Amino acid sequence: MSNLDVKPAATVCGGRGDVSGSPVRELLNPRTVPLGESTVVRRLLPNLGRRMVGAWCFVDHYGPDDIAHEPGMQVPPHPHMGLQTVSWLHDGEVLHRDSLGSKQTVRPRELGLMTSGRAIAHSEESPRDHARYLHGAQLWVALPDAHRGTEPAFEHHAQLPEVTGGGGLHATVILGELDGAASPGTTYSPIVGADLTLGEGTAARLPLVPDFEYAVLTMSGEPEVDGVRLAPGSMLYLGTGRSALPLDAAVESSLVLLGGEPFEEQIIMWWNFIGRTPEEIAEAREAWQSGDRFGEVHGYAGDRLQAPALPPTPLKPRGRVR
Repeated sequence: MSNLDVKPAATVCGGRGDVSGSPVRELLNPRTVPLGESTVVRRLLPNLGRRMVGAWCFVDHYGPDDIAHEPGMQVPPHPHMGLQTVSWLHDGEVLHRDSLGSKQTVRPRELGLMTSGRAIAHSEESPRDHARYLHGAQLWVALPDAHRGTEPAFEHHAQLPEVTGGGGLHATVILGELDGAASPGTTYSPIVGADLTLGEGTAARLPLVPDFEYAVLTMSGEPEVDGVRLAPGSMLYLGTGRSALPLDAAVESSLVLLGGEPFEEQIIMWWNFIGRTPEEIAEAREAWQSGDRFGEVHGYAGDRLQAPALPPTPLKPRGRVR
């Protein structure tokens, strides 16, 4: 998954100075961004008001799109470093290829987890014979300094643990642990991601970890989260200090819960790279342009992406919240 902005802004994220020590209800409005040839996404993170939720640092929501007569997702080979990508689908399929030689079709509610570590390249596309609808979320997790130089890897988990919370709530654990159920996906910091399904008439409470900060992304329906009704494609930041989250739904609805310990380190995020200094970002860009370090993706029918130009002014910290 890629940030395809032709003029991406450099964003400094991380640090705990702005994290509320108590619950909040902060609605984050998305901006629309084109992704490949025919997909438009709603970008929730980084946001004008919020840049991270735990180690989660990038959130795109797309669809449901009718792609019966469209190519669907077509994202050419592009690089990543210093992060993990999470592919999460509700409808459709995405074919993943990477410079390790991985080739895997990811289907609804299966985990496609790529750890870029020091360097990897990948492509994503809807298969030639694909389902009519495409609907999902693309997510990044920032790697802490101690692990950002790790060897790249790709994991596919078709079976994930589930939690039935009563009152109409059902959860699939994407990453980390929720209510005693732990995902098999590799993590490098205290984090959680879960897909929540709320049946018609749901009135439930989901147990949380008070030290984590949380947010929810609405995938479908009209759920109420802690009394706030959410439209599809919106995200509600919840802060910390919660031991449980009230969830209600008059109609069947679905959400993605994201959370984790507030990310203490400051990071620089530009295009598809996460680093710590402007020099590190510039070196990664040059390595991609020169064909070094990131490897080659085989099998994609098209050219790889070229890196955008770096901003004319030096990248510098601006804080975790604008």
